[in-house]
Amino acid sequence: MTNDKMQVEILFPVLNEHKRLERGITTTVEYLNAHPQLTEAADFRLTIIDNGSTDDTPEIGRRLADRWPEVSYRRIEERGVGIAFRTGVEESSADIIGQMDIDLSTDIRYLSRVISAFRKHPEIDYINGTRFSLRSKTIGRKWYRMITSMGMLFLLKTVFLMRSTDALCGFTWVRRTAAREIAAVTRPERGWFYMVEFLLRAERMDVKIVDLPVVFTEDYDTTVHVGNTILNYLKNIADLRIALWRERFTG
Repeated sequence: MTNDKMQVEILFPVLNEHKRLERGITTTVEYLNAHPQLTEAADFRLTIIDNGSTDDTPEIGRRLADRWPEVSYRRIEERGVGIAFRTGVEESSADIIGQMDIDLSTDIRYLSRVISAFRKHPEIDYINGTRFSLRSKTIGRKWYRMITSMGMLFLLKTVFLMRSTDALCGFTWVRRTAAREIAAVTRPERGWFYMVEFLLRAERMDVKIVDLPVVFTEDYDTTVHVGNTILNYLKNIADLRIALWRERFTG
């Protein structure tokens, strides 16, 4: 291993993912093994962060960790992508910390572009996968999920003047120093909205962020309740707006 070889940790937050966990980890390991240019450029660690599963996800996670030395399993009892990601950021010693959905909805081949960008451009601190760039491609996404996603994007741009073109792609990569600085100022949100706040905080801190257009394939096993989704969007946006307002006037 050379001194300039990057250390990359990929976080996989999972909750009751017994149907997809083994496939997601196996596909990722096999992709890395099939692309030596990646493993020559970086050492990879795959960390399964199980946030409160009640099915056989823990057994599958431990078995995968025993099978491959680059895979580890971490259990936390609190549920939520936010607490899982924040825990991973706080505990990681890697140069680059990434977060991927275990269903690999974002085509894994974009991992090569991420590593290449970080190596060639030291000024980049944050790579944000996006489904909504003009150069992105979304496959199989149902109309109601597209409407709720675009509605969320409209609200984020209107309320927070968000510059990025997506906030919930599930393909996030940040240099460790920047990730910890951002995490230090975020609220202790446990759920999915934490990733939105993480991105918005990074923009406000003038972190160098690059949107990466990706090919995104919708997971047909995923379900969504449109009414509840919209209410959650509005509540989380209102809560963050109030929190930022208070910070502004309390210093």
